[in-house]
Amino acid sequence: MKLKDKQLIAENIVIISGPSGAGEDTIISELNKQIKLEKIITTTTREKRVGEKNAKDYYFISDKEFKENIKKGVFVEYACEYNDNYYGVSEKELLRVANSKKLGIWKIEYKGVMTAKKLFPHIKAILIKAPLSELEKRLKNRDKNNQKHIKERMSYTKEWLKHQEIYDFKVINKNGCLSKATTKILNYLKKIKKSIDK
Repeated sequence: MKLKDKQLIAENIVIISGPSGAGEDTIISELNKQIKLEKIITTTTREKRVGEKNAKDYYFISDKEFKENIKKGVFVEYACEYNDNYYGVSEKELLRVANSKKLGIWKIEYKGVMTAKKLFPHIKAILIKAPLSELEKRLKNRDKNNQKHIKERMSYTKEWLKHQEIYDFKVINKNGCLSKATTKILNYLKKIKKSIDK
């Protein structure tokens, strides 16, 4: 990747990251109502959920195709997560968003943030979190019949929260405080947008 492309990505894209149940998708949806955002679409091998659309929520591909793309060097960053599914973002997708007239939002987990920070040292990363008890409750409400899955996710979350130093800005999304958390992130994004527009 050319240096000018790396600079473009670091300046025009912000990472939003948080463990399962933290509310990143809800917050991104709320932010999108108030500021022009362009979401970076992640490629994944996981199965499509009800209501999800290809090329809108994710690029859904097979395990075989994902591994072929790894060999070809398609992905800027990728990871095999706790559910044994691959998630990655292509250079082509990052440049699509970086060249748009909107502020880019890159949603990735903490290992992806570490990789992104090495590739684009000046990129800003926001962590959305909540108390562990609330995260566990949200997961149980979402996935009531899969205790093993919830246990795996909570274990991954505890590991995730050991790496908070990699983030530039942190927001706690407690129950009943969605609007407050969204406003804090919105104000932070507006500051970044202002510096971009200068």
